Amino acid sequence: MSSLKVLIAGAEATPFAKTGGLADVIGALPRSLAKQGVDVRVIMPKHGAVKQNYGDRLKVIATMNIQMGWRTLYMGLETLVQDGVTYYFIDNEYYFGDCIYKGGEAEAEQYAYFCRAVIEALPYLDFLPDVIHCNDWHTAMIPFLLKTQYCDTPQGRAKTILTIHNLQYQGQISFDLARDILQVDDRYFTSDCLEAYGSANMMKAGLLFSDKITTVSPTYAREILDPYYGRGMEGILNMRKDDLVGILNGIDAVEFDPSRDSHLEKTYSQDDMSGKYEDRNALLGELDVHVNPGTPVIGMVTRLTEQKGLDLVRAVLEEVLFENVAFVLLGSGEAQYENYFKYIAGRYPEKTAICLGYSDPLAHRIYAGSDFLLMPSMFEPCGISQMIAQRYGTLPIVRETGGLADTVQPYNIYSQEGNGFSFTNYNAHDMLNVIRFALTVFEDKPALAKLMRGAMDIDNSFDKSAAEYASLYKSIL
Repeated sequence: MSSLKVLIAGAEATPFAKTGGLADVIGALPRSLAKQGVDVRVIMPKHGAVKQNYGDRLKVIATMNIQMGWRTLYMGLETLVQDGVTYYFIDNEYYFGDCIYKGGEAEAEQYAYFCRAVIEALPYLDFLPDVIHCNDWHTAMIPFLLKTQYCDTPQGRAKTILTIHNLQYQGQISFDLARDILQVDDRYFTSDCLEAYGSANMMKAGLLFSDKITTVSPTYAREILDPYYGRGMEGILNMRKDDLVGILNGIDAVEFDPSRDSHLEKTYSQDDMSGKYEDRNALLGELDVHVNPGTPVIGMVTRLTEQKGLDLVRAVLEEVLFENVAFVLLGSGEAQYENYFKYIAGRYPEKTAICLGYSDPLAHRIYAGSDFLLMPSMFEPCGISQMIAQRYGTLPIVRETGGLADTVQPYNIYSQEGNGFSFTNYNAHDMLNVIRFALTVFEDKPALAKLMRGAMDIDNSFDKSAAEYASLYKSIL
């Protein structure tokens, strides 16, 4: 029996192009699927970063013109093999030569083109996928197009799975543009099909037309059936709840490994944690934070958006800083939060380091050099920072939502079980109380050491997730 053939389609993937956790998933999952015996390939846009960093390795498979309504548009198809996985890249300089995400309706057009291009590319690949695994709204029109416009073609026989990474973003597109560039028939612009709040909704198309729907943690799969988390899609999701599966994301256990991380001052392991304390001192020195030796460090590596619980942080951070603690943040985002953290840096220069922007090497050093990682998210479909932190023996402090609830077992002082700290309500003082509790546990060195080693012992790799995906793929054939 030939192996299962799966094509993963997504807007970004490490190491080629990354703006967030989606890239980490699409970068790491295929390698674990290959271990399961799946013939897995990845298709993504040829973004400017791909051209710049990998252009000399790319091999052209085909060049052609494809129809987007009345337009005839260029499409190139290129490939390379990375870490044993074959990647395909859709080349169009107009859509992908600049920003990964153009924003607004230009972004909707950008990824409508990508959906069409993926389907048009299939006859030129050296395999015809049994399953096309779509990710978020950027690829959610693929199931719709396959079942409405390609049903009589060889590529139309492919089954589809749509993974929701974050339901907050849905890809609204005007009826005129959907009709113009994707030839969507007017009969689909109804509330029981593509229409949502006055426009066509690309995510909704995927939710309705994919064969199965997954999301990135079991708890988030339950949460999105509720209007608070469902973002207007809860009706469809409840209708299709028998086809909805929550599969927890993992992390790249090779990239995030404190025993061989080249970004660290000193590597370490569960058996010898001394390097972690050297990494803490090196981090504080690098960021010019001046606190007494042994002062606990609370780190954050995050986008600065409301979703990430920053209103809670803003409400009580100065109370936290009255404690014996240092605070380190790496991230960028909304101006209101950037301005707040600039204020914190100016008011508490000896105890804080605020690094606006993003640096992957610095992120690694914060994961290793911090004692606690704060993630008080309003909602969090999965989250990977808490799993990376655990890998580095850094204890997460999280709100119990989505994947945070699935991956962080709160420390029980009586049984001495747990791998982090958590609070339930979206409440700043509940968070403050848990931070203070964590700081008291920090002083109990035997309990702290047991907690840290327990966190490092967790298998947060993609191997388990990949086995669940492989089983799901087979179930729809």
